[in-house]
Amino acid sequence: MEIRKSRFLAHAAPVASAEQALAFLRQVSTPSASHNCWAYRIDADYRSHDDGEPGGSAGRPILQAIDGQGMDRVMVVVTRWFGGIKLGVGGLIRAYGGTAAECLRRAGRTPIVAMTRLHVHCDFADATLLKARLVELGADIESEDFASDGVGLCLRVPTTRLAAAQARIIALSRGRSVVKLLD
Repeated sequence: MEIRKSRFLAHAAPVASAEQALAFLRQVSTPSASHNCWAYRIDADYRSHDDGEPGGSAGRPILQAIDGQGMDRVMVVVTRWFGGIKLGVGGLIRAYGGTAAECLRRAGRTPIVAMTRLHVHCDFADATLLKARLVELGADIESEDFASDGVGLCLRVPTTRLAAAQARIIALSRGRSVVKLLD
């Protein structure tokens, strides 16, 4: 966006940790720009930075744009090239917040699904059927361990489908499988 001869460019990316957010900042920051202001939110953890702009005029509006869009696990960096006209604190708040909000409006969204980890011990004969039928419920198979008495499966199941997954395991194995919650 161009606002009173200053140019603003926003970059956003999904992030899972503060370290990942700061790595993204290093990747997209432009050293020749006047300012590289940023904010991220990862669950209850959040941070913002004004990078030399007046306090609260850049990082906080970017964070408010993230919250206003209802987004989580995201990092936004807004880079500004100064055009010679001062915008004032109010103008900076609108510019940084508006640029971040427009970037997030255009961004693709991936729903965040709460997952629960399970360990299932089953017979060799039941393992293939269980794996196929649990994937239908959105389960991810993290690992398989083979032992002399059967197969151990570590799974991640959407928390909302946990009861259905446990019932399906018991039904398909006719009660022979042992299910343990890992989380």
